[in-house]
Amino acid sequence: MNGVNNMKNEYDFSNAVKNPYIKKLKKQITIKIDGDTIDYFKGQSEVSGIPYQTLINLYLTDCAVNKKQLHVSWN
Repeated sequence: MNGVNNMKNEYDFSNAVKNPYIKKLKKQITIKIDGDTIDYFKGQSEVSGIPYQTLINLYLTDCAVNKKQLHVSWN
């Protein structure tokens, strides 16, 4: 039989377990970031071998996990 199809007509999900990593799924957004900031992370990417968007995510995640507070002062 050509193109053997091993798919069942029905599957039993009664013992299925919810994905424990569901909270870690990434959400695509649009964000405006200064060119100099992108260049900084791209430079860090070249040094570390980690994609720059991943580095930005890691940095922001660290801020959120450690509940870092932003302190802004206008001169």
